Amino acid sequence: MVPAPAVRTGANAADPYRPVFAPVARRVRETADVVTLEFDTAALPGMRKPAPAALPGRFDMLYAFGVGEIPVSISGIRADDRRLLHTIRAVGPVSAALTRMRRGEPVGIRGPFGRGWPLARAAGHDLLVIAGGIGMAPLRPVIHHAMEQRASFGRVALLYGARTPQDLLYTRELQRWRREPGLQVRVAVDRAGPEWEGDVGLVTRQLAKVRFEPHDTVAMVCGPEIMIRMTALALGELGVAPDRVYVSMERNMKCALGHCGHCQFGPSFVCKDGPVFAYSELAPLMTVREL
Repeated sequence: MVPAPAVRTGANAADPYRPVFAPVARRVRETADVVTLEFDTAALPGMRKPAPAALPGRFDMLYAFGVGEIPVSISGIRADDRRLLHTIRAVGPVSAALTRMRRGEPVGIRGPFGRGWPLARAAGHDLLVIAGGIGMAPLRPVIHHAMEQRASFGRVALLYGARTPQDLLYTRELQRWRREPGLQVRVAVDRAGPEWEGDVGLVTRQLAKVRFEPHDTVAMVCGPEIMIRMTALALGELGVAPDRVYVSMERNMKCALGHCGHCQFGPSFVCKDGPVFAYSELAPLMTVREL
């Protein structure tokens, strides 16, 4: 079973290619090169506002005036259904420009686009959320949803890996999540100094340290593609079926509507058929050279 089809709407109801502009309502420095921008959707004229449950895993196109636009996953929505959050790493001209934005500066927004995490399918099952690096951003709303609807799930576990302790996102939230009685949290880094008291090593090694029933588990995974492949392999060895492992493939998206062809991945377009896929859909393609 695959996630439900994407709801293809744009922020500008009349023209999904045209961004509407909203000022940055709040800016949070997460790490040395990662910033979270918060926008008030009330400032977006004509924006279609889907329910918060429809957003986890979907993305917006963010436009820095005079520089360009990039796809950025939705990393949170405030409880009042008015504030959208996007976490951005500075890796190119557009993302660097966005991370330099200050409160009150305008950013163009198109979206939301794509097919998100299958939260409805995960209901009634154990839930594993496995993130690597910036992959924590699109999975953050999954944790929010799981905690808000805790009775809808079996065991819930978050496994999060980063390169160093300094690269961990949402550190205050991580501390709060560790205290949640219904949430198992394991954090590991690739390398650390003596001040780090947590685990060191691959995030997949944390699977042995959380409780879940493999044959009754839905896993949601986001991170570098090699991490996705290794995680899916490890889950399969434990007995989690490939069609119960969902991954976010945020790669090469340009137009968000499947017209430009940049994000074609075999027979699929990541922007409109994803970015969330069941791993069973992708497994035959992920080892094809240059695909």
